[in-house]
Order: sequence, then structure tokens, then C-alpha cells
Amino acid sequence: MAKRFGPDCGGGRTLYQADLHSVAGGSVALPCARSLGAPALLRRVGKGLVDLNHQQQRLRGDAARLLRAARTGDLDPAHLDLDLGLGLFSRAWWLKAGACAALVGAALWAGSQVVPIHEAAAPAFTPSQRDDAAVFAIAPLARGGATGEAARVDARQLRPLAEAPERPRVERSLSIGRRGLAAALRNAGVGSADVADVTRLLAGINPGGGVRAELVLGRRANKSLPRPLDVLNLRAAFDLKVELRRVEGALTIKRIPIAVDTTPLRVEGLAGGSLNRALRSAGIPAGPAAEFVKQMRHVVDFQRGLGKSDRFDIIIEQDRAATGEVRHGKLLFGALTRKGKTPVEIGLYKGDYYQASGEGVSRGLMRTPVDGARMTSGFGMRLHPLLGFSRMHQGVDFGAGTGTPIIAAGSGTISFAGWHGGHGQYVMIRHNKDLASAYAHMSRITVKPGQRVRQGQVIGKVGSTGMSTGPHLHYEVWLRGRPANPVSLRFIGGAELAGRDLNAFQRQMNRWRALPESRNQPVSAD
Repeated sequence: MAKRFGPDCGGGRTLYQADLHSVAGGSVALPCARSLGAPALLRRVGKGLVDLNHQQQRLRGDAARLLRAARTGDLDPAHLDLDLGLGLFSRAWWLKAGACAALVGAALWAGSQVVPIHEAAAPAFTPSQRDDAAVFAIAPLARGGATGEAARVDARQLRPLAEAPERPRVERSLSIGRRGLAAALRNAGVGSADVADVTRLLAGINPGGGVRAELVLGRRANKSLPRPLDVLNLRAAFDLKVELRRVEGALTIKRIPIAVDTTPLRVEGLAGGSLNRALRSAGIPAGPAAEFVKQMRHVVDFQRGLGKSDRFDIIIEQDRAATGEVRHGKLLFGALTRKGKTPVEIGLYKGDYYQASGEGVSRGLMRTPVDGARMTSGFGMRLHPLLGFSRMHQGVDFGAGTGTPIIAAGSGTISFAGWHGGHGQYVMIRHNKDLASAYAHMSRITVKPGQRVRQGQVIGKVGSTGMSTGPHLHYEVWLRGRPANPVSLRFIGGAELAGRDLNAFQRQMNRWRALPESRNQPVSAD
């Protein structure tokens, strides 16, 4: 290795190493050993050689990665370390700048070699072509979209119609209202002549309100005439269907009987706190249930209420048609069994109700004028709960909730209805010249003075008006102008069966007692 001395080495000359080149080219100047000393000089020379070697290796690696990326097409600056913001204007920087310029130029040259594809635009549709293509397009119905190709009709073959054609027949369903079948048919468009024929054919048959009918109207000669009635089907009665059909221009009738099972309905169950509520819960219709409670009030003391173990037994009329309809009728038999007391049975015979002994049920005033109530205070002297001293209690009290209906204990005329001092809202009923009943502490009165009421009619609601400690009914009975105890008072009267009527009634009662209980609950409660 040749050495050259600068002006500072050996008398101020600098030592140059000819074979050591810097990154930018040229030789490497080393300090003179004379000025630095041999150990320090060797260390600096070794460090310079190491740095030079590292720079050469890094440049070779960058060049190799650049060539490799050019072959594979992956020129990612993150892998090539082509950051031009480092080492500005150095030899490595110029290499990177050259590589980037080569890449950009190659991309521009490749883009200029691509031949553009120019396709001629299709000519616009004519109106007729647009109409033909519309049926094959996908468009919303609101915008005129259609599916399939429309039929092409030769306009020369079209002939205008004098009037629009009608359907050959019209089927309708109607409900017979309060105005009857004739009015319902006229509203459905049936002509007067056909309505008259139907009325004649159905003479003696009167379908009730709410019955459904199905009819068919035929073709007419022109629009000025009503459509003829071809078919009419209706439920004329519970056990009868009729069909009217036009045969050879005239209406004919066909009667279709319906099989009906008239086995009475028998239901047994627990009476609970309210007999009427228990009957309704068991599926008994409102009419027979109310009649059962009304008749039992005459012969059963409801003043102490009904126990949980008390049971009822009721038989009512029931008709079951083969088509599935059910119809309920009157109360036929009723029994009430109370714990520790003799069971009470009543039955219907020739329109009236009698006990099992043949004695008439209706014997005067009802013993309990409010349903489901318990007697809370009896008749006689007692300590008044508000006044604090003993006072004559001229009636009996029944505990019941506010709003519970109060019924008339017997038929008569309202002699007083209004406010009556400590009695609050008060009603008195005059049954005859000797007998009257009164009802006090009512929350509402539903009758007026002079009004005629029947036994069992609602006259007001339970309340707590006047001098009262809570909602209850104060019930009084006046006999010849003096208060009487409603509990101990007995009113004898009514009919009593004897002879053949008694024997027939008892045989009927035995048949009802032997009637099995219905397994299924009534189909219809009303």
C-alpha cells in the first residue's frame, strides 16, 4: 500500500491512504501518526474501515432488493427503503432518486402503449321501439312496469259494445233484521214479484232477527229489470231449513227438517258466596239463573249467606240441533242443599213453581232482598254504633259491597223514594193496605214515587248514606203501620197442589231427580 504525505506530516504534513475511498469517491485522509500517536491512530483507522464496510454492504443490499423487486413487480418503498428524505444528495440518495425516476418513467411508457377501446353509442329508440322494449324491462308497477308481451289486436276487428256485459249470477249473503225477511230481500236487490212469491211460500214461517240467509240472483234481460231470484237458503226455525229454487221459471220450496235433541240440561256445583255468580260460572244462562235465585228467595233463608260446602242442583230446558246449535229455555227443577239443614227442591208445573210437597213457592215477601249478603244486625233493641246508647232497631241489616243491586221483596207501588234523615237514600214499597217494606242507606235509587214495581225488580244499589258505619242494606217490614221482624214473619198464601195434579207433579219431580248430570258444560251461556 503506497503512502503519500501531505504537507503537515513530518514537519506539518498529512498522511493519505490511496486505497481507502470514501462513499462519495476519492481517498481517505488519515491523521499523521506523528501528531496522534500510534495507538490512537490505529483505532481511528479501524473505525473508519468498519464504517466504510457497513456503507458498502447497505448499498449492495439496496441494489439487490431493487433488482429483486423489479423482477417480481413488488416495488414497495417500505421494503426497498426508498425514503428520499434521508441523506439528501448523497450517493445513496442519488441511487434512490434514480430508481424512483426509472419506475415512474416505466409506468408512463407502459400507459402510453395501451390502445383505448372506443365503442359507438347505440342509436336512441323510436317511440314504437320503446313501447316494444318496455314489456321486457324491469320497472315498478307505479311507473308502468309490465311483464310479458302485450297482445297485438287489429283495430279493424274491434266492435264497440252497446253496454258492459254482466255476470251471469250473483251470490249474496244477508242477515234478517227487525224489519223482517221481505225488507232484507228488497235491500239485497230482489224484485217485488219475487219477494211476494217468497212471502207466500213461507206463510206461517217467521225467521227471527239475526238469521243468516244465502241467495243467488240470476241473469236479467237488461239493466232496467231486477235480477231474478234463483236460489234462497235460510234457517226458517230452530228445527227447520228451507230451500227456495227457481224451476221452469217459478219458485218452489223444499223443507229440510233438522233433528233436535230435547234432553234437559242438568248442572250441579258449589254455591259459594253468591248463588247467582256460581250459576253463571257453571254456564247457566242469565234468565234461568235469575229465575232460580228469585224462586229460592221465597223458601230459603239467605240472611246468613251461603257456606262453602252448600251445593246447588239445577235443570233447565235445552235443545241441541243436529247442525250444532244449542238453545236454552225455562227453569224446570232446582234444589239447594245447605249444611245442617233439610234440602229444598222446587219444580215447574203448569207454569208455576212448587215445592216437593206441592206447596206453592210464592208466599209473600222475599226473605233476602240483596244477593250474596249476610245479616250483620238483627231486629230489636241494640246499642247504636254511632249514637252510643240502646235504641230500637226496626229492621235487619245485610252487609254487602257498595253498588250491589237491591231488589223489591214483593210487587207493589213506590210510596217514598228519596232522602230520609238518618236512613239516607230511602225507598218504601206499599204492597197492600196492611203490608209495606223499606230499604235504607242506598247509594243510588232507580225508581220514582208512584211507580209500579214487580217482585224481584232492581230498585237501587247498596251504599252507606245517612247514619251508617259502612256499606250495607237496612231492610224493614211494616205490618199494619208497625215494624215487624222480617226473619220471623211468615206470609201464608199461594196455590197448593192436590189429587191428580199432586201425583203428576211428584212423578215429574222423580223423573228430574233421576236425570243424569250433563258431563259437558253448556255450549252457550245465552
